[in-house]
Amino acid sequence: MTGEFAAWLRGRTDEELRALVTARPELVTPVPAHLEALAARAATPSAVARALDRLDRFALAVLETLLVAGEPVDHARLAETVGRALDPDAEAGFPAALRRTVDRLRTLALVYGPDDALRLAPGVDKALEPPAGLGPPAAEAFRHHPPERLAAILDDLRPCAAGAAGTGDTGRGTAAERLAALLADPATVERAVAAVSPRARAALEALTWGPPTGQVPNARREVRAATARSPMDELLARGLLAATGADTVTLPREVALVLRGGRVHRGLRHRPAEPAGRRRDPALADRTAAGQAFAFTRLVEELCEHWGVDPPGVLRSGGLAVRDLRRAAALLDVPEPDAALVAEVAYAAGLIASGGSVEGEWLPTPAYDAWLRRPLEDRWAALAAAWLATERAPGLAGDRDERDRLLNALHPGLRRPAAAEVRAAVLRVLAAAEPGFAPDRDAVVARLDWERPRRRGPYRDRFADFTLHEAERLGVTGLGALAGHGRALVADGPERAAAALAPLLPEPVDHVLLQGDLTAVAPGPLTAELGRWLALAAEVESKGGATVYRFTEASIRRALDAGHTADELVAMLERHSATPVPQPLRYLVADVARRHGRIRVGTASAYVRCDDPAVLDEVMADRRAAPLRLRRLAPTVIISRTARAALVDSLRAMGYAPVAESAEGAVLVARADARRADPGAEPRGAPPEVAPEPHVADAVVRAMRAGDRARAAAARHGEAPEGEPPRSPVATTLAVLQEAIRRGSRVWIGYLDSQGRATSRIVEPARLEGGQLTAYDRTRAAVHRFAVHRITGVSTMAGENDE
Repeated sequence: MTGEFAAWLRGRTDEELRALVTARPELVTPVPAHLEALAARAATPSAVARALDRLDRFALAVLETLLVAGEPVDHARLAETVGRALDPDAEAGFPAALRRTVDRLRTLALVYGPDDALRLAPGVDKALEPPAGLGPPAAEAFRHHPPERLAAILDDLRPCAAGAAGTGDTGRGTAAERLAALLADPATVERAVAAVSPRARAALEALTWGPPTGQVPNARREVRAATARSPMDELLARGLLAATGADTVTLPREVALVLRGGRVHRGLRHRPAEPAGRRRDPALADRTAAGQAFAFTRLVEELCEHWGVDPPGVLRSGGLAVRDLRRAAALLDVPEPDAALVAEVAYAAGLIASGGSVEGEWLPTPAYDAWLRRPLEDRWAALAAAWLATERAPGLAGDRDERDRLLNALHPGLRRPAAAEVRAAVLRVLAAAEPGFAPDRDAVVARLDWERPRRRGPYRDRFADFTLHEAERLGVTGLGALAGHGRALVADGPERAAAALAPLLPEPVDHVLLQGDLTAVAPGPLTAELGRWLALAAEVESKGGATVYRFTEASIRRALDAGHTADELVAMLERHSATPVPQPLRYLVADVARRHGRIRVGTASAYVRCDDPAVLDEVMADRRAAPLRLRRLAPTVIISRTARAALVDSLRAMGYAPVAESAEGAVLVARADARRADPGAEPRGAPPEVAPEPHVADAVVRAMRAGDRARAAAARHGEAPEGEPPRSPVATTLAVLQEAIRRGSRVWIGYLDSQGRATSRIVEPARLEGGQLTAYDRTRAAVHRFAVHRITGVSTMAGENDE
């Protein structure tokens, strides 16, 4: 059969072969030497399984029908058999759908032959077993029964076959073959089924649509129809069930097909059912999704800003500690699963990574600073594209692995190659619905079952649930419906998605409303500069339609620690406030600034100095300073054995406002973006299954055609011409090779081997680029790549220019 299949492939046009290698790129990695090698590779179990995994339920049903019907099968018989299994409401458009499916299966080389003799490609039959929930054929089911047992079954079955014209035991072949011949007659099976009791028929009906096997004690017992005492005895005696083990029985395929009324499947549809769901206003769904996109982007920014100042540690096993995830959730004011999603998406986008100290900390990367300078819609598009491509499954954070170990957020064990595939499939299902339609969860899973029935796995449904939840949080969907920018992300990529999102985002505002109770109200999303400044100089008190910030002594001191002066703080407030700066806020800034920096801390292990001796008198007299082990060196200087950072924190806890000082006496400024992780630690995305470019597919087909011609003419053209290898100028060599590629002709080249010796090669060039010639080498019977600089010359073959 492989030879017939290879001959069929050889008869395909170049366009049809290009369609094959484009649809199944794994067949040409590496490029086969000829079409016979392509046929052999296409028949391997792994290649067949990958092709079958891409098929929908209807295409698989067509293949299973071909397998059950026996080969070859003409198109009319195939249409009749498949049509019997259709749902009544799915008959419209069936002939055209079947024609498209058969053509597609031919394109994929899973079916070959003309319409009057369709055959399964080699290896497909084994990959489909058992087809459509059917058991093995009778010949296989009864193969291991002892002869005396088969003879008894034949005796009990012959009365059912006697009334059917042209049937019966011919006495030819083995007992198993004669029994299979009897069961192959539908009339014989119908009479045998009619002869058993209702309870026995009920047992058959339970196995009819699969699974075809069942458990029965002592299945190999000796029974006859006349002495049967139970329904199982009746069925075993007449061969309607076959014992395949000591306690296992199976329903032979021929019997199941009669019980199914000649149908291989039931409830078959050539197109997916219309999904159930709810209709939303498309404009409302887009606006809702845009709001979610804006909020999620700000959450990522807020998390990265916080971790840049106070980074959490990396666990020894990798990942983020549970307590650090809880802190992040409290900071962002979101549930822990959503905080894990924010961290995972930031990690997938390369905005955070493990770095810092020896033990490791989660820090923003330099890519975060570049990301922060981009427009908000571009920032969201980068996050959404990273989420769509990542192999990691954020929803698994908090689960346990097969060894009962906790899978933390950012843990290496969250990588699941199927996650990206299911995520893309779910979004394609959402994109297939009309704008504003929100399919139900069960409808989405049902559509996945129809589109890729062989790709079911233990995590598939969970990944689908994760995708629906995460898409809503990221703003890819709104109210369950795919938003316009989400549709652009799926169809056209992040650039188009950003362009679609931009008009829906609220315009950033560069002002706040200052109030007399030391609060500031942001009436909308703030500009990046103002938002970062307020996050430094104030505390977020509440979020919602308007964010409320509160100025406190600690927040003002934080801004002063970052290098701002009191005048700069007041000027910033005046510049960005739509209302006058309240007097209490001016007093607060002035009071904190007056006390800020009056005490300066250095290293002695640490020292404290102050121009006002009375302040140091207060410090020395304070009982809370006892653990600091202070010693006064001068009226304005105190030293301590406590580390500088701890000393600064302790003095602040006592109510003072010291600043840290360098060894040169300069104030140390604390900057929020001072720490960054190594940009090399970036997550790996899912490798996409990329079809070869058209020119690459064309070169592959030409190379395989050349290999076929070389095999056919091996005896006549297998050796290079006698004499010295050709030599020619580089320009001439390139011109002749390009002409040979255009004409598809053979040439004689001289080529320097690894030892520098000139050798002769007869090649059929297929592609010339990047200093490499890809060609079929007739002298080696394989496709090779030749370095152009090692080709000494080229000469055309006699007769090639006459084609």
